[in-house]
Amino acid sequence: MKRIFLVEDDHEIAKNLTRLLKTEDFTVIHGATVRESAELLANNRFDLALVDISLPDGNGYAVCTEIRQLQDIPVIFLTASGDEASVVTGLNMGADDYVTKPFRPRELIARIKAALRKQNPMPAVLQICGLSIDMGSGTVAKEGREVFLSALEYRLLLIFAGSPKRILTREHLLSELWDATGEFVNDNTLSVYIKRLREKIENDPARPQIILTVRGVGYRLGSGQEPARL
Repeated sequence: MKRIFLVEDDHEIAKNLTRLLKTEDFTVIHGATVRESAELLANNRFDLALVDISLPDGNGYAVCTEIRQLQDIPVIFLTASGDEASVVTGLNMGADDYVTKPFRPRELIARIKAALRKQNPMPAVLQICGLSIDMGSGTVAKEGREVFLSALEYRLLLIFAGSPKRILTREHLLSELWDATGEFVNDNTLSVYIKRLREKIENDPARPQIILTVRGVGYRLGSGQEPARL
């Protein structure tokens, strides 16, 4: 389970963010000041930091500097200030991304997951149930023959391959797909894309073995289909 370091002095915002992140299976450790953040950094290991720029005893830039000295993790700044100077300063301090309040929850989750993927990239090639997914070229082959997927179908396949032991809710899939392509995906069209993907990768789309439906919950990778990493 990924550990998120949340530095935010507004306790109502921190409470809502913590609730949001926990729905995505993140563990959240919260600090409200520069001083408290320094203590937490010295005694915990994290996978990513969300840092508010305006803090009561300093600013998030100081926290970012401390993070860079102690841990090699992505940093995303949260701020109510959207001016160009603040953006440039944050990025020059070593931030990986910058999100202006108020932000859309799905967008924030997508940005967090994108930063985590860059930090821990998937292996170059995945093998799963006769499929070969080449991460370098972005191609998929089934039993040696290339399978032509749209950008959204390819991203959807990667989501399943990256979560082999987890049931993926429809809400989770939508949040992962939010920033993947320019195509609009909502709850109604998600089923259509699942159907199209099955038609291209399953031996019998009517009896899928790779992407299974968990009725009333979502989908999961078929039992015994955990990807081999090459």
